Amino acid sequence: MTTTPRKPRLRVGPLASTALIAPVLDVDAVLDDRTTRIIVCCGSGGVGKTTTSAALALRAAERGRHVIVLTIDPARRLAQSMGIEALDNTPRPVVGLEGDQGGRLDAMMLDMKRTFDEVVESQANPEKARQILDNPFYIALSSSFAGTQEYMAMEKLGQLHRDARRTGGADLIVVDTPPSRSALDFLDAPERLSSFLDGRFIRLLTAPARGPARFMTAGLGVVTNALNRILGTQVLRDMQTFVAALDTLFGGFRQRAQQTFELLQAEGTAFLVVAAPEPDALREAAYFVERLTEDEMPLAGLVVNRATQPPESDLDADEALAAMARLTRHGTGTLTAGLLRLHADRSRMVERERLLRERFAAAHPGVPTAVVPALATDVHDLDGLRQVGALLAEG
Repeated sequence: MTTTPRKPRLRVGPLASTALIAPVLDVDAVLDDRTTRIIVCCGSGGVGKTTTSAALALRAAERGRHVIVLTIDPARRLAQSMGIEALDNTPRPVVGLEGDQGGRLDAMMLDMKRTFDEVVESQANPEKARQILDNPFYIALSSSFAGTQEYMAMEKLGQLHRDARRTGGADLIVVDTPPSRSALDFLDAPERLSSFLDGRFIRLLTAPARGPARFMTAGLGVVTNALNRILGTQVLRDMQTFVAALDTLFGGFRQRAQQTFELLQAEGTAFLVVAAPEPDALREAAYFVERLTEDEMPLAGLVVNRATQPPESDLDADEALAAMARLTRHGTGTLTAGLLRLHADRSRMVERERLLRERFAAAHPGVPTAVVPALATDVHDLDGLRQVGALLAEG
């Protein structure tokens, strides 16, 4: 399920412009395609995944679809933008949709521990579930173990998809992926967590608590005594009790992880890689595109957020700087000279971003791209999300 990370092929060193233009990402076509039931927005931190996810969900709902948007946003800006006082692990209806297409939008925020609890409660009888939920080792694992948030994001996606298919509810789920330390932790986390829970080390630690007497060999007793000294008797006992209670769920973790991975590979899923027009963000986006391709995930395209808008004047940067120099030399037009300087800086930023996009397109030809200009203010309500959605559709 996992693959060895590779360095992206995007290079940001000197490169002659090839004037290569990527195909335009038709966002509305993706949203209107009723066979598309899941949209996953992924990308490095701070590139606008949450805003993009919410804007796509709102636009799809106002075009007639029943949408659930799942966010894993620690800043909780999504709730504010959608006029909801607080988001939790249950989809909450968003009011204020425009149009008469009959769409609906529900929003929710991942509660990592509650989702883990739901998995346990659905797989174990009440007595065993309570043993697990009250265990100190489980509480620590479900709240802070590396990869748990990513695993539970995919678990919640699987739950929402199964519920939608069973009840005929939402026909589109938009997922805002967790802010990961590396590019696609949320793809690797299910396998990593289930491997940890089913690993030889855990089995070795818990063999005295779970296994028959034949496992109580002298050698294992020495190991257990050493671990008691290192971890403490209570910690080891809690760990043994936890895994003994969870033992019947091990296969379930692996099976669910595999099912979610296959769901992400299915034709009804569309991945959108979100980036900013900066070297590091586009380099990370290149890695996302390559990983998705290697894992046979359906890539819909690239969204470049917060692009600098070109100046209204056709004056290029060199001409603006030359005019500024003439004014400065004659000691006149100080204000005009300052405006010319700002114009030159902006023109150069636009050109720099254009070259970065061309280099990405040269390394990854054929990836449809939507470029969204930077807004003057932060998005804080439905009108702001609606504006972002319109800009996404314009490409």
